[in-house]
Amino acid sequence: MAKTFKILLLLGLFATLSALGITYAIYNNVKDRIPTVAELKDIELKIPLRIYTADNQLIGEFGEQRRTPINYSEIPQGLENAILAAEDTNFHHHPGVDVLGLGRAVMQLITTGQKQGGGSTITMQVARNYFLSFEQTYTRKFTEIFIALKMERELSKHEILELYINKIYLGNRAYGFEAASQVYYGKSLAELNLAQLAMIAGLPKAPSRFNPVVNPSRALIRRNWILQRMLSLDMIDKTAYQNAVEAPITAKNHGIMPDIEADYIAEMVRSELYGTFGDDLYSTGMTVYTTIHSKRQQAANEAVFKGVLSYDMRHGYRGSIETRTDLINAPLEAQQQALNAIDAFKNWQSALVISTNDATADLRLANGQRITLTWDGIKWAKPYLSEDAQGPAPTLVSDVLVPGDMVRLRPDKDLGWILAQKPEVQSALISLNSKDGAIEALVGGFNFYENKFNRVTQSKRQPGSNFKPFIYASALNSGYTAASIINDAPVVFNDSNLATAWRPTNDGGKFYGPTRLRQALYRSQNIVSVRLLDELGVRPTLEFLRRFGFDPDELPHNLSLSLGTASLSPLQIATGYAVFSNGGYQVQPYLIDKVVDRNDVSLFQANPVTVCVACTLLEKTTDGEPQMGLFDTSKGIVSLPIAPQVLDPEVTYIIYDMMRDVIKYGTGRRARVLKRDDIAGKTGTTNDGRDAWFSGFNGDLVTSVWSGFDNATPLGRGEWGGSVSLPSWIDYMREALNDSPSSFVYKPSSLVTVRIDPKTGERALPGQSNAIFEIFRKENVPPQRELNTPSVNTTNSDAQEEKQDNNVLENLF
Repeated sequence: MAKTFKILLLLGLFATLSALGITYAIYNNVKDRIPTVAELKDIELKIPLRIYTADNQLIGEFGEQRRTPINYSEIPQGLENAILAAEDTNFHHHPGVDVLGLGRAVMQLITTGQKQGGGSTITMQVARNYFLSFEQTYTRKFTEIFIALKMERELSKHEILELYINKIYLGNRAYGFEAASQVYYGKSLAELNLAQLAMIAGLPKAPSRFNPVVNPSRALIRRNWILQRMLSLDMIDKTAYQNAVEAPITAKNHGIMPDIEADYIAEMVRSELYGTFGDDLYSTGMTVYTTIHSKRQQAANEAVFKGVLSYDMRHGYRGSIETRTDLINAPLEAQQQALNAIDAFKNWQSALVISTNDATADLRLANGQRITLTWDGIKWAKPYLSEDAQGPAPTLVSDVLVPGDMVRLRPDKDLGWILAQKPEVQSALISLNSKDGAIEALVGGFNFYENKFNRVTQSKRQPGSNFKPFIYASALNSGYTAASIINDAPVVFNDSNLATAWRPTNDGGKFYGPTRLRQALYRSQNIVSVRLLDELGVRPTLEFLRRFGFDPDELPHNLSLSLGTASLSPLQIATGYAVFSNGGYQVQPYLIDKVVDRNDVSLFQANPVTVCVACTLLEKTTDGEPQMGLFDTSKGIVSLPIAPQVLDPEVTYIIYDMMRDVIKYGTGRRARVLKRDDIAGKTGTTNDGRDAWFSGFNGDLVTSVWSGFDNATPLGRGEWGGSVSLPSWIDYMREALNDSPSSFVYKPSSLVTVRIDPKTGERALPGQSNAIFEIFRKENVPPQRELNTPSVNTTNSDAQEEKQDNNVLENLF
């Protein structure tokens, strides 16, 4: 017995020494892969780029891994219990390695001859996820054990669990449980119930196999097993268990859920920052705060959406997507499969017409619902013939729909559903703070996911009459007045920069004769603009236009410049109009206000040139570009870049006052519905109605709207800037300026108001009955006429002219 005991002791000692030797040899082999203490405590998660509005509403997220890190204190107790029940019941008691679990894994290897899963603690999973690959080798497993042991010595259990919660992959590009909560349920972890917490706690073992969206039956089995484990471990009581196992599966793929729709803006930010930060942009946890105001962005989205649909509907219905009579009596699954194959858009639904009668249609929606579409949701659908013509209005549902038609429907708060079609026309809106150029709202097109082309920044279209205020400003700056007379009569120009002789005409073909500049602008008379540029000279005018941010090399070097034949983007037009709005200062549009890293350390802070109205310039601190100055403001003394003054304040106010008349009396009269006296603007329509514009402003905000087809197809008979783009501008400005006090452009006290003869623009005689008031720069006030000059009473002719003007303007709408 003694001899046997001695042999066993020696064998045991030998085995122990051998095990220590093997362990030491393995350690020497893998020690270079074990992280240092500093590396363990300085783990950086891959966090996507997130973009927010100025008022902290999420716009977009970019990154391969969706992740929202949380602290241990933010982990719901129900989730922690579910994870421990599913993955590592002994987590709070083992030293990083569960010997019994590893023993079971070894026995599986011995009995089956294959490496099986299991045996890994949460600490070992963290080690694998942060520092190792997922290859199944003995070396990797031993390395994993050594790292786990070291982590347990250097980190607390709470720190290890926090790393696990934030790192683990849970399917659908979601890394970490908070991201998974958003992806599968569209809300944060704190808002999930016990059944939902148990569901996502079951994902780490096999994110694809137990995905509740792709494999709901397997996910349900896994969820209920976890709930049973929690009950057996006294983590929950029987009532909570019963309620949770009876709960239905509510998971679906929510993707990224922004607070505000602004996809064109998000892409602009991503593109601009990628040039600086490269691929690190998508993983280092940067946060971008833009200048966008969520309320105004939402108003812009709705205004463009409504404007495009309004144009599209009044030009007729282009027919169903396709007709599938074989689907009428097909199984529900087949109907849904065909309908879901149609590309989705917003909250619209694709639908199959099952049957019709004279006044209603019965349809199957893609979500499986059966609905009745009423006549009020169909009767708009005159047949589309061309942009200039529609067929007769339908009188029966069968004039529009037949069984088997696959169509689109859009929701309506009054009717439930309305027959819809995907518009082909496009529109874009840009709105700037004129004091510093901050972009407060931007919509680059009708549907970003169908066409990512940003028409605000990338599209160069002719602005037409939208450009005329810049020509008129040049005239006022050169000594002309709002009362200067230009003869609106037929003319032929033999410009050496034009291929043939040019005979410009007015819209409608009417000539007004001698016309004051104020009238010519609000009536948008082409010939006056052309004659005016001819008198000013093309070259001096091109140089003057630099003041509004335009590059003369990109503008026409001939008289067609006066009619807006340059190719310009809505952003360029809005930037130019900002000079009118802010009192004559040049600002630069900008979108990114600040960028911070994952630790909220500033990486970039915008410092735009600013028109400081409610402040006093104390001194100029630099003479460089931009020039800096110390300003005494309501927030104290601050240093700001000084916006350069490029237009005389007197000229600025006069052109503003003339453009107010566009809304009071001219082609922008629809905007009178806003009942604001501080707004001004100008319509614009190019040849054949290929582009329709309205740009307008008050003393704070500039907004420009463009509408048209990407292929420059004419918009159709009777479509103008005032009928296509102005309604969207009105809808946006109604919300953007809601509850905002009137903001007029600054009026210099040096301006003079005198009574003039409306026919001649000269100073009115005392007692002249048809005299009107006009604003002048002091040096340009017309001289007093001689008293013996006969008084001209043209009241009747003025009234007749006004009636004719109204008739012409009504035709524009």
